Amino acid sequence: MKLYLVRHGEALAKEVDPDQSLSAAGRANVERLAAFVGQRGVRAECILHSGKTRARQTAEILAEVMADAGACVARDGLAPNDPTAPVANEFSGLQENTVLVGHLPFMGDLAARLVVGSEDVVVAAFRPATMVCLEHGAASGWYVAWMLRADMLDG
Repeated sequence: MKLYLVRHGEALAKEVDPDQSLSAAGRANVERLAAFVGQRGVRAECILHSGKTRARQTAEILAEVMADAGACVARDGLAPNDPTAPVANEFSGLQENTVLVGHLPFMGDLAARLVVGSEDVVVAAFRPATMVCLEHGAASGWYVAWMLRADMLDG
């Protein structure tokens, strides 16, 4: 099974929008990312997000091409400064392809914890609208299968 870790798209400054919705550029980047993975048949049974507006909007855009209706759900534990251990433990026995949409530093810390067992290293640079695909090998544990940043795509 695959675990897709996604950092939300670029958001408006808190002074401009207290909810920090996606900016026009942020929305465009997430749409470009979604189109790319959708065209390649990347699918997930579940898309979970932190509940913050920018993460929810990112998750909803991805859900249009990656999942069935109703697969996009807010959940606790994915906020920027939440501890990663509970989520890492929960997903250690992952049975279905799942997308987690969240924030820094959480996404970077979770990726590091899953791949190398420590949050003290960087295993992926999560710019806005970045998706990292982790796969679980029977003997090797989690590893980075691929990484995609929206700013790398044509558009």
